[in-house]
Amino acid sequence: MKFGLTIAGSDSGAGAGVQEDLKTFTMLGVYCATVITSITAQNTYEVAEVFNLPPSIVSAQIDAVMRDLPIMYGKTGMLGNTEIVEVVCSKVDEYGLKLVVDPVMISKSGARLLSEDAVKTLGDRLLPRALLITPNIPEASVLSGVAIRSWEDMEEAADILLSSGCSYVVIKGGHLDGETVRDLFCSTSTRRWFEYRRVHTKNNHGAGCTLSSAVAAELAKGRPPLVAYAKARRFLQRALERSLNIGRGHGPLNPMYNLPGFRVNNERSYTRDWSAGY
Repeated sequence: MKFGLTIAGSDSGAGAGVQEDLKTFTMLGVYCATVITSITAQNTYEVAEVFNLPPSIVSAQIDAVMRDLPIMYGKTGMLGNTEIVEVVCSKVDEYGLKLVVDPVMISKSGARLLSEDAVKTLGDRLLPRALLITPNIPEASVLSGVAIRSWEDMEEAADILLSSGCSYVVIKGGHLDGETVRDLFCSTSTRRWFEYRRVHTKNNHGAGCTLSSAVAAELAKGRPPLVAYAKARRFLQRALERSLNIGRGHGPLNPMYNLPGFRVNNERSYTRDWSAGY
């Protein structure tokens, strides 16, 4: 059995965060332990409340799972604040964790999920400890200082991010226009572009969580980073193509598309009918 770890926030709507991470690791055949950093009250259209857990509780969760389970690879998602970022950095050093860092800053609905001062801490302290990072274009722009408007800008930003000390950078190109989405995979010795057909759907809540979890799961199964990313990105594409039309906002991806009951008709909407007297 292979083991992985997610260090991220809880999404009460279960479309992102540790809930989405658990689905992804499980569907890829990896046992996933969880460390919850924040509790959010959210659904498909809003983040109503955010409560960041005390750093001591985050630290205790990491200690509990790392002292018991043979975990080498994990991922981070929502970290909330500087104190939690510092705890994660300390535990990476203590346990030799190899992390896929998804530098979550803003939710799909626009809520801030990482304090402004923590962005600098993440860039200065956590990125140098990361095995692989998976920023989208807005996140890569913030972390690199490059206003990314083109594929050439993506390459410039990737070089800057690599200079921070992380081993591999994946910049997700979905925020650029066009029917083809291009992702850039880089290390100091490798530069590869990957192209995918754009999936036109509003139901893409949790896409970043799914990709970073899938990469960590494939690494835990022994794949080298380039192969792990390529397999994870194909998994993400299928989950996007079979996304769930759930709720009144951005519905979630469907990493469980192979399970009975989740081979759904994307045209059907699943939401509460408030006119029915609930």
